[in-house]
Amino acid sequence: MIQTKEIKSFFFSQYFSDGLRISLGILLPAIVMLQFDEFDLGITLSLGALCICVIDSPGPMVHKRNGMAIGNVCLFIAAVTTGFARLNVYTLGLEVTLFSFLFSMFIVYGNRAASVGTAALLIMIFMMDKELAPHEVLTYSLQILAGGVWYMLFSLVFFGIRPYRAAQQALGENVADIVKFLRIKADFYLPDTDIDDNYHKLVSQQIHVSQHQDAVRELLFKSRVMARESTNASRILVLTFVDLVDMFEQIMATHYDYAQIREKFKGTGILTEIGYTVHQMANELENIGYAILSNTRYKKLVDFTPALEQLKLQIDAIGDAQETSNLVLKKILINLRDLNKEIENIFNYYNSNSSKILIADNSDVDVSKFVTHQDYEPHVFFDNFTLDSAAFKHALRVCLVCLIGFTVAKAFALGHHSYWVLLTIIVILKPGFSLSKQRNYQRLIGTISGGIIGIAILLFVPNTNVQFTLMLIFMLGTYSFQRLNYVVSVIFMTPYVLILFKFLKIGHLDIVEERIVDTVIGSSIAFIASYLIFPTWEFEQIKTSLADVIYSNVNYLVKIAKTITGKTVTTTEYKLARKDVYVKSANLSAAFERMTSEPKSKQRNIKDIHKFVVLNHILSSYTATVASEITLKGMHKTTPDILKLVKKSINVLNETSKKLDGERKEFTGEKAEPTEELAPTLTDKLLKEQLEFISKISNDIAKIADAIVK
Repeated sequence: MIQTKEIKSFFFSQYFSDGLRISLGILLPAIVMLQFDEFDLGITLSLGALCICVIDSPGPMVHKRNGMAIGNVCLFIAAVTTGFARLNVYTLGLEVTLFSFLFSMFIVYGNRAASVGTAALLIMIFMMDKELAPHEVLTYSLQILAGGVWYMLFSLVFFGIRPYRAAQQALGENVADIVKFLRIKADFYLPDTDIDDNYHKLVSQQIHVSQHQDAVRELLFKSRVMARESTNASRILVLTFVDLVDMFEQIMATHYDYAQIREKFKGTGILTEIGYTVHQMANELENIGYAILSNTRYKKLVDFTPALEQLKLQIDAIGDAQETSNLVLKKILINLRDLNKEIENIFNYYNSNSSKILIADNSDVDVSKFVTHQDYEPHVFFDNFTLDSAAFKHALRVCLVCLIGFTVAKAFALGHHSYWVLLTIIVILKPGFSLSKQRNYQRLIGTISGGIIGIAILLFVPNTNVQFTLMLIFMLGTYSFQRLNYVVSVIFMTPYVLILFKFLKIGHLDIVEERIVDTVIGSSIAFIASYLIFPTWEFEQIKTSLADVIYSNVNYLVKIAKTITGKTVTTTEYKLARKDVYVKSANLSAAFERMTSEPKSKQRNIKDIHKFVVLNHILSSYTATVASEITLKGMHKTTPDILKLVKKSINVLNETSKKLDGERKEFTGEKAEPTEELAPTLTDKLLKEQLEFISKISNDIAKIADAIVK
């Protein structure tokens, strides 16, 4: 059942939707022109669409429109320039070098701008071997431009018909990410789970959750339809996302010293019951997420009240039977009740008949502050003209490697499609070594596997109708998996290209050998270059990631300290601090994962950095727990020791940030409000325990940072 649901989820996902849209956008010009005996024109139009579709990544429609519009301008310029430059091998080599550098530098303006540069480089590569007379260049370039404009209009109309669908799909997929995160958290309560190994899984999954949440923020808060309209559809999407972020914090906040509580309650069986209950909640949330993704109404909601009441009775019984406190179990129970409430809230958004709740005013949160705003000023481009810039080193590497690839392809006359060498280089080379290495491996495996499949089809499936049907399936698979699983995408891509060339009467089985050889050559050049030519290693910039995440945690703690002193901290301020912690933590985790795939000689302080990543996760989880008690619930009248503990942690982390050459966030001069002379409550005691643990973790992080700096 789980596998069936996963398969269905894929067909409802934005990945399949993107694959379908891109495939149709590329195919339609060729198919339509074929009906008018203008197949060559159709192929040219499809080529323009093929290049522009690279820019059609998820995001607000206005970003898509602007990106594809600029991409079409660059496409035309690159096509015209290449058409004339190819008349002489030296001018073509000069163009390849200059354009490779120029368009690779677009990465300084973000991922979508980088894809604009990639689109221009693609048409340059595809036109290198195109036999055109000088008087045909402009006409052919205009046809390429027409294909690009066609795809842009087709994509915008596609999204205009169902403006909310992309956000709905992204939300459903974000729910699926949070479900996986929740299941990993649940495993901490199971006695057979290795805690260290589970931490690694948790940190890795946090990267996916953070990346998906950023994508949803872009769709919801940068989209005029979502941000300015007050329709039920837009409000449901926004409210669901807000609750999802709160739920993720709630899951993060359910963090304890698992080794200690396992030892403390190992004979009671209560932890296994808690783990089972959390897994059941994850199943329920997964069902709701599937309903959101598939745009269907989910009517069945499991009532966890009896299970939670049963847990309460067991926890009370443990408290009566043992001398040790069961307060931590009570806190876990409160977390589970809060989590259950969040699940019910999301369920009610999609099953409530009352529109009043959905159109409720939420003006206390300024959503525009939760999205990043890219600076497109020219100075950004020129400010990066230094070897201290990773983007500049990447652009230099790409232009030098493309020149080498071009020279090799021309010198050894590998075949009629030697541009595949350059195409492989452009696709594989990424700013960091680890990403290039990963893409290199994926490209080789995918090309060889796909080549075998392509040969088998051409040899054993002679029926052209069946071949054409298979080509369409492979094409759809190529574009559906290009963001989801690159290996699978390339496995689909290779037979799709081979069958297409067969229909175009360009070669036969020799094309397979040529494609594999060119891919191996391009991959080898790219791999060696990423190691030797201006390499970028994670250890060179890991200190910045470490300092950033410490600063964000200090900022989070400062918000708590301000509330303790009686100062007002708005919901927006609190949520911005929380978001910053999660984003910076995910960035650090991603940097660490990239480091693990680099050569051993470049994995400096890898064990200490791993400890730092885990300790940071524990710190941010405990801080979220404390923040939910103090900041959100306004519990600022506490014992005097509470503020001292918070300030102590802030000071330690500030000193650590200073050692890492990072920023400091000071908190001095404030005093807590005078409190009544009352005995500390149980909540105060638990809060003090948690803050003491935060202080201990802060000191542990400081020690690890000292070891890394040395």
